[in-house]
Amino acid sequence: MAIDGKILKRAKDVLNEKRRQHEELLSFRTQKVYAIAPRVRELDIKLKETMSEVVGIALGVDEGSNVDDIREKNLALQKERYEEIKHVGFPEKYLDDDYICASCHDTGYIGTKMCKCLEKIYKEEQSASLSSLFKLGNETFENFKLEYYDDKPVSGTSIAPRESMEVVYEICVEYARKFGNQSMNLFFNGAPGLGKTYLSACIARVVADSGHSVVYDMATSIFNKFEEVKFTRASDSDDIRLDVQQAREEIKRYLECDLLIIDDIGTELTTAFTISALYEIINTRLITGKKTLINSNLTINELRRRYSEQIMSRLEGEYQVLTFYGDDIRKKRNAV
Repeated sequence: MAIDGKILKRAKDVLNEKRRQHEELLSFRTQKVYAIAPRVRELDIKLKETMSEVVGIALGVDEGSNVDDIREKNLALQKERYEEIKHVGFPEKYLDDDYICASCHDTGYIGTKMCKCLEKIYKEEQSASLSSLFKLGNETFENFKLEYYDDKPVSGTSIAPRESMEVVYEICVEYARKFGNQSMNLFFNGAPGLGKTYLSACIARVVADSGHSVVYDMATSIFNKFEEVKFTRASDSDDIRLDVQQAREEIKRYLECDLLIIDDIGTELTTAFTISALYEIINTRLITGKKTLINSNLTINELRRRYSEQIMSRLEGEYQVLTFYGDDIRKKRNAV
């Protein structure tokens, strides 16, 4: 599974801030206890001295001391310290919360493996990064309502939207729950308001919760990033060059994340440049085995008229195409 560097940095920043706040709280508590019970300060100094003696023995500097004697002395000092803290009205462990996470000592890692505390923050930041996709806040498969789709066939066809969406729904559920290296790429197409973005969000939520990196963006925004990088000049201002560097980092995320969700393909101004950028995304991700979910309001025939043969051959050959049928369900949902 690919780790999203941008999200990981944010997660580490959050962990560092939590650690800073915890250390600040512990320092406040310590000074509070010292003010009431100066003896505790004296005992802390003596405890540090016993640790220095142990280090001295380990380094061969203090050969006259005995480790067992120092250990007994240390335990006696700890006992007196706890009793003194309790005597002035605090819990005996009041100053012992050295770390938020006892497993990794607030580093976020156990050896080279990410600790569960950092994993939890990473998932929270991943969800926050997908906030523009989670517009309603209830985008889960359990909340998806098939009854909003008509059970009568679409005019001129034998396709009943509800029956068709039952199949689409089941495919999406299985896709999300079994997401991995063997998963297909998905292409959702159909008229606006039929649940393409909603089901994309449902998939994103499950896939992200399973620890995979997920990036979502609108097609127009993605192509804007490619344009920023392509058309920057050496003479541009520092601010512009900083924007370009950020755009490069976003493009790297588009190309390397486990699941990329591109929304509203076909709403962008179609030019030779945008066609080239779309081909780069689709082809690079196919070559590297990364999975992509693309949404469009356009039909396959409309897409053929807009995009190159190379793009369409990949969309039709390497993507599972799921067509959404029916009338705008948002109007029905809002009417309830």
